[in-house]
Amino acid sequence: MAWHRIVLKIGSSSLNHPRGGISEEALAGIVSAIAGLKRDGVESVLVSSGAVAAGMGKLRLKGRPRDIAGKQAVAAVGQGVLIEKYAAAFGRQGLTSAQVLLSRMDLAEASRYRNAQNTLERLLRLGAIPIINENDTVAVEELCFGDNDRLSAVVAGLVHADLLVVLTDVDGLYSANPRTDPSARLIEEVRDIAAVAGVAGGAGSRLGTGGMVSKLKAARISTRFGIGMLLLNSARISELGSLARGERPYGTYFPPSGHRLSGRKRWIAYAGLSEGSIIVDEGAERALLDDGKSLLASGITGVEGEWERKELVRIVNGVGREIGRGLAELSSLEVQKVRGLHSEDMLAILSGYSGEEVVHRDNLTLMVDRERRHTETGC
Repeated sequence: MAWHRIVLKIGSSSLNHPRGGISEEALAGIVSAIAGLKRDGVESVLVSSGAVAAGMGKLRLKGRPRDIAGKQAVAAVGQGVLIEKYAAAFGRQGLTSAQVLLSRMDLAEASRYRNAQNTLERLLRLGAIPIINENDTVAVEELCFGDNDRLSAVVAGLVHADLLVVLTDVDGLYSANPRTDPSARLIEEVRDIAAVAGVAGGAGSRLGTGGMVSKLKAARISTRFGIGMLLLNSARISELGSLARGERPYGTYFPPSGHRLSGRKRWIAYAGLSEGSIIVDEGAERALLDDGKSLLASGITGVEGEWERKELVRIVNGVGREIGRGLAELSSLEVQKVRGLHSEDMLAILSGYSGEEVVHRDNLTLMVDRERRHTETGC
């Protein structure tokens, strides 16, 4: 197949210079690859780490700050350095780049999510290359994406990409750690992410925040959106041009899931912030997961948090595992009043409400695969 729009994510480990700061050679390589793709009719959105690494180089720091204020201060210095280098490199290719800083709060509301989507679409239509990073200088840990792997997957859904390419410092996912096990082999295609979770290691380099675990989480998000993901060694960046010919570079590919999230359900699952939780019994859990039903009051056993009608809530089972997210038809106070009741009894209590569902299946996204029932985790 041919890919017409891709999201590329490059991490600090691929951008940093051994002596500190940003590698001009690595940055030129990614810019050259994107320029080549554009000449071949492939649109690109770049999600780039490196602000902290660039700031460390500018400030001549030898180690990454450990405290949040330190990281944010270094990122504030480095973000300007990084975008200036990108703008100059793209300019030499005759291209215009645009800086887009995102935080979870920018995408938490459906209207702001659509605004971000519209802005990115307009930039692409104007021929600009969006360069996206998390707004590290103001983000707080509780409202973060966690790493740019997850951010890149959310962005891929935001712009309706055909492919997400995550650049790394290895060829892809291996059966074991290739740095310590000579028998390790590259896994060229992964159709069952849960089955390979055990071979993913921890965080990578001293400059990065993600490792293979975070990349598998990104793959889970991307493939659920119906978007394939490719892990590609940044040393093979020149091979990206084969995408325009419908060919796939050497690496690990995660094909799109058969059960795809689209439209508003992408926002519900991975961008919106939940206001509280609805706890359900085993019968309701089976109805949601096995039968694709809406959530009714009769299966609700508890309520946590506060929310108003049409706000986003988590749905958890009796042991606290999140099984879904959705837009509640009732406020938390109303759910508390009607939990455990059959529909006719619920309607007798709630004046002015004619529906039966507490969360309608059209506004519900399951966070557990029906086949494996593994939990999706956030940042």
